[in-house]
Amino acid sequence: MDPAVRLRAVTKSFGATEAVAHLDLDVPRGSLCGFIGPNGAGKTTTIRMIMAIQFPDSGQLEVLGCTRALEAKDRVGYLPEERGLYRKMKVGAFLKFMGHLKNVPSGQLDHRITQWLDRVELAGVADRKCEELSKGMQQKVQFVAAVLNEPELLILDEPFSGLDPVSTRLLRDLFLEQHARGTTILFSTHAMAQAEQLCDRIVMIDRGHKVLDDTLAAIRAAEDTRQIVCEPLDSEADLAPLAALPFVARAVREAGQVRLTLHPEADATTALPAVAGALPCRRVEWTRATLEDVFVKLVTRERT
Repeated sequence: MDPAVRLRAVTKSFGATEAVAHLDLDVPRGSLCGFIGPNGAGKTTTIRMIMAIQFPDSGQLEVLGCTRALEAKDRVGYLPEERGLYRKMKVGAFLKFMGHLKNVPSGQLDHRITQWLDRVELAGVADRKCEELSKGMQQKVQFVAAVLNEPELLILDEPFSGLDPVSTRLLRDLFLEQHARGTTILFSTHAMAQAEQLCDRIVMIDRGHKVLDDTLAAIRAAEDTRQIVCEPLDSEADLAPLAALPFVARAVREAGQVRLTLHPEADATTALPAVAGALPCRRVEWTRATLEDVFVKLVTRERT
């Protein structure tokens, strides 16, 4: 099956600045793909090209099988990083306007608007002007506008910006629900921990260049840290029993827990129970490199 989004050698410059450089990208249909990198890496420029808000200087781009993104607009939902509300319009009128643009059936539109406003805990705001809402409430309205057409592809650019923790969890659960019904999601963020928690595929870019593109499972497998962290019941316990384990190369106490670095040949299936048996612990677990660790490693290597 063709990917939901396909880019081949896509390049975009602004004056002397190359924002996106020869980018190849496939977003598999049905995936939840994290598009990550620091601010200024080229994420938003790439998304704007996918959405046909901007156009590449060179390269090829397909969205849902269409060579022109505008041909697929009715099957795409987009939550931009920057607020895109018509501030003087009332919320209900704005959402109805957006629904008409995406060709949502007129007979279903009012019901969908009412249903979605209730689900994002904004019941009763339809007659309020967009400018009267808080930033977090405006973000929720924009999310509703993005999903009214029940899109096949949902593009989220920094979707949690301006949201409190409760609203962040609500919006997260709603877009995971969209994914569960089969929607392909491209989730752009500079908060790599969020992508690590939510996504099954990761694309990293830095200074417009792709530095990593793989499933989260494959990334984790390739970045095996060979470390175990345990939390002894006695924070001052003697570490000699742990250090004496034949597969332990190093044992270091840090912030109430102990980090064990293992020899490369250590057997994962026997290491955890052996550590738990050597010292009474509240918790024993393998550690793994975070996406931030992976990104720093890759970028440092690329820049040297």
